[in-house]
Amino acid sequence: QVTVMESGGGLVQAGGTLRLSCAASGSGFSLFAAGWYRQAPGKQRELVAIKQDDGETVYGRSVKGRFTIATDNAKNTAYVEITNLEPEDTAVYYCTVRAKSGLVYWGQGTQVTVSS
Repeated sequence: QVTVMESGGGLVQAGGTLRLSCAASGSGFSLFAAGWYRQAPGKQRELVAIKQDDGETVYGRSVKGRFTIATDNAKNTAYVEITNLEPEDTAVYYCTVRAKSGLVYWGQGTQVTVSS
């Protein structure tokens, strides 16, 4: 059983910076790749960023330039830093992690609310 827990969300003012964390734990689990998605009210879930096992990063079209994904494989933890937050960034942010086996696990999400 693998547990994925996001943290770091909350209410922030526009223009601020936020770093979300995602910790994966479970017997024998080793982080291979990770990604972040977000879902705003009334909208579909969209890609924020993915970091592959070879270090390659892919960012969603709507988030380029202000989002940075990082991983600490030794800690089975992924991060995404968001700078210059905008009200349009308000959403539930979900973390997904992939083990070497290919199995993918999702977290429950963390709410980010940006006030103007």
